[in-house]
Amino acid sequence: MPLGKPAGVRCVQLLPDNRCAIFGQPERPAFCGGLQPSAEMCGPDREYAIRWITDLEQQTR
Repeated sequence: MPLGKPAGVRCVQLLPDNRCAIFGQPERPAFCGGLQPSAEMCGPDREYAIRWITDLEQQTR
């Protein structure tokens, strides 16, 4: 996404199973590479993690 990814918009690089199609590639945005998972972010399950990252995105609108 050349102009960045707006909050609330699914990244065009996400595969159907939510893996990044450009993981490890030089064109992967620095922000994505700098986002490090933590216990606070991941929580007990996938649903919690998705809710956490959604909340983070809403805070950046």
